[in-house]
Amino acid sequence: MALGFGLIAAAVGLGGRAAGIGGGVALVAQTWAVLLLRPVMRAPNPQFMARWLGGMGIRLAGAAAVLIVAVTYRALLPLLPAVLGYLGVLLPLLFLETRFLK
Repeated sequence: MALGFGLIAAAVGLGGRAAGIGGGVALVAQTWAVLLLRPVMRAPNPQFMARWLGGMGIRLAGAAAVLIVAVTYRALLPLLPAVLGYLGVLLPLLFLETRFLK
C-alpha cells in the first residue's frame, strides 16, 4: 500500500489531479485483485486460474471506468493524464505482484 501511495503521489506531481484519480483507481483495482488471488495460491489450477482471471477482470473494469468517465466528462477528468496515472500506478504494482503474494 505504501508503494502504491508513493506512486500516486508521483503521478499527482507529474500529471496533476487527474493522474492521481487514475492512480487511485489503479491502486484499488490491484489491491482487490491481490486479495482475490491470495487465498488460492496453493489451490488446484482451475481454482487459481478462475481467481487470476477475476483479478484481470477487475483491472480491466478499473481501466474501463477511468476511460468512460474521462471521455464522458472531459472537463472533470482529462483523458491523457487519467489514463497515464492509471497505467503508471498499475503496471509497477502488477510487476511486483509476486512479492505481495508470498
